[in-house]
Amino acid sequence: MTMKKFLFLIIVIFCLAGCKQKPELITDPADYVSTLVGTLSEHSFSTGNTYPAIATPWGMNFWTPVTGKMGDGWAYRYDAHIIRGFEQTHQPSPWINDYGQFAIMPVRDAASVDQDSRASWFSHKSEIARPYYYQVYLADHDINAEISPSDRAAAMQFTFPASETSGIIVDAYDQGSYIKVLPEKQAIVGYTTKNCGGVPENFRNWFVVKFDKPFENIMVYDGAAKGLGEVLEFEGDHALACVGFRTQRGEKVGIRAASSFISLEQAWLNLEEVNQKTFAEVKAEAKGRWNDVLGRIQIGGGSDDQYRTFYSCLYRATLFPRKFYEIDVNGNPIHYSPYDGQVHGGYLYTDTGFWDTFRALFPLLNLVYPSVNTEIQQGLANIARENEFLPEWSSPGHRGCMVGNNSASVVADAILKGITPEEDWQTLYDCIVYGTEHVHPTVSSSGRLGYEYYNTLGYIPYNVGIHENVARTLEYAYNDWCILQLAKKLGRPQEELDKWEARSNNWKNVFDKSHKLMRGRNLDGTFQEPFSPYKWGGAFTEGNSWHYTWSVFHDVDGLKEAMGGREDFVYMLDSVFVVPPIYDDSYYGFRIHEITEMQVAKMGNYAHGNQPAQHMIYLYDWADEPWKTQAWARETMNRLYSAKPDGYCGDEDNGQTSAWYIFSALGFYPVCPGSDEYALGAPLFKNAVIHLENGEDIVIQAENKKDKSAQPSDELNVFISEMKFNKKLWNENFIRYSDLQKGARIEYMMQDTPNYNRAALNK
Repeated sequence: MTMKKFLFLIIVIFCLAGCKQKPELITDPADYVSTLVGTLSEHSFSTGNTYPAIATPWGMNFWTPVTGKMGDGWAYRYDAHIIRGFEQTHQPSPWINDYGQFAIMPVRDAASVDQDSRASWFSHKSEIARPYYYQVYLADHDINAEISPSDRAAAMQFTFPASETSGIIVDAYDQGSYIKVLPEKQAIVGYTTKNCGGVPENFRNWFVVKFDKPFENIMVYDGAAKGLGEVLEFEGDHALACVGFRTQRGEKVGIRAASSFISLEQAWLNLEEVNQKTFAEVKAEAKGRWNDVLGRIQIGGGSDDQYRTFYSCLYRATLFPRKFYEIDVNGNPIHYSPYDGQVHGGYLYTDTGFWDTFRALFPLLNLVYPSVNTEIQQGLANIARENEFLPEWSSPGHRGCMVGNNSASVVADAILKGITPEEDWQTLYDCIVYGTEHVHPTVSSSGRLGYEYYNTLGYIPYNVGIHENVARTLEYAYNDWCILQLAKKLGRPQEELDKWEARSNNWKNVFDKSHKLMRGRNLDGTFQEPFSPYKWGGAFTEGNSWHYTWSVFHDVDGLKEAMGGREDFVYMLDSVFVVPPIYDDSYYGFRIHEITEMQVAKMGNYAHGNQPAQHMIYLYDWADEPWKTQAWARETMNRLYSAKPDGYCGDEDNGQTSAWYIFSALGFYPVCPGSDEYALGAPLFKNAVIHLENGEDIVIQAENKKDKSAQPSDELNVFISEMKFNKKLWNENFIRYSDLQKGARIEYMMQDTPNYNRAALNK
């Protein structure tokens, strides 16, 4: 061997060694996303209750293949075998269902127009499901279908067989719709009014569908079966049209589709997002959008499955809330208001339930995507100007679902972190305060149901006909703490501060010291009988006392003291994972799907598939036993999440369950939004970088104490041996948002046994 060859070999060896020690970060995250995660779900058992959303991040309009029938909340099920159409959807969850939806379907026989006769068998083997691109082979029609999205429009491309009767159906659906065919423009326009509530009488979703092929045949239908002859338009309960043409084998027919909640003219304007672009250009732009948004967090040193799980979760966490605003001819944001039925200037977002998303989804926006939440908060201020209440569940307006007044948390956290424009602070504060003393006249989940009892007694009684009374009391108390922090920021009078501080302690009024658990309390002050901590519902929301006892996000130390101190607190927390997954479903009269999902997880009474329990793992940090947080977080990530169609352990819920995974994989979690603190877990990946919008980076590195070259990350040890924050030893269980915003370097040394001495100062 010559000296040159020897030196070259040494260089190669060192390069390979260096690559192993410092894995490259993912640079094309969009291709690690599967939009099918969570779609293997049904009414009685949820593994996500998702659908494959073909969309841009936070886009106004999503698209999805439809396997269910018209109006079915379970629009796409992985275990189904036929596709009935490609639907523009705005559905946040199957339980809330959809609004403003319509469908497009290519067919070989233009006479097959109703949802059953036009349906085609398909296989997942001939399906590609990415956020920016969907492709499927419709076997019964011998048609290959492709879709790529923009914010308010989409490009579709259908490859037809040789046929004299090829066609494309535009179905405006039932419950009130309109169709008009414009042959000279090679377009179909119309509107749908289909919805499941939360909209005024004048609600319309106006649409434009433009074709790149002339029409040879036109048929407009009253309903799915009754053709109307030589007419070009119809307005009624169910408007539908089919345009037909001859095609050669392999011929591609392209369409461009857009819609508007404002007007038909605005729908044409929205169409310009894709109208002058090729299908390949729309696809490339959509992929670029996703790579930019997903790439704000880069990871490395993990397995391929872990990358796919992480980025599939991040995709779900950047879909909702969705844009409900549009851009006018002058480039200004405008929106149709589902609150007063008028068109206003400014931003508006919708399709989120704060009961779910205040916990981790909005904190994720505040950390990684603050400019998006700035628009969301401006939209909330617009809602406050358009009606008296902030929605606790919006889709697109007030919807009756869940409990609490968690808009206070979402608003307070954004203002306290400098996200919300200052000119909106007072408007939002006034609206939140109004909601503490009122309840919406028709949608009782907006405002505070039971506020009269809560504001006078300090709790909502068990026996006054208000269900989920303990859950409401606990959430109102936390929300009052959030208002307190906001009131301090705004310099409100001391009398006001004292009121919110006193109310933030109301959780103590439903804590039963004899059981060390939360319990329903009657109007006369006695605790309800009989009491079982395993009983779901009643005093609680989709959970039991084992779950809700820990919903004191703002005063964990106070809860620890109430339980008798650190040891009793840990004993009770341990017990959640130790007691068997037994349950009492007598309140519902049947086993709800959340119960089943708790049972099959094999984690005792810990119900990660539902939101009230998701922060519990991190409470060991307050009890000086952080190794238990580290172990349970890793166990939950490894066992209950994947990139497969059954990849969630319950409802995904508009990004919340995904955001839990994102934070936990990075190694910290926002237990108490409204505070500056994140509770520490342990990182999943050897390398991660969060690129902040202010230009700073948060760099996270983890090494295996015994084998620093170990890879992938599931070979890393679970427990933190040592931690450095900005090169200084860090012996705390918390890091702070304010510190991370300056840019940070976090270094971990991991080991296979707990370090009982690190961050256990009070033990």
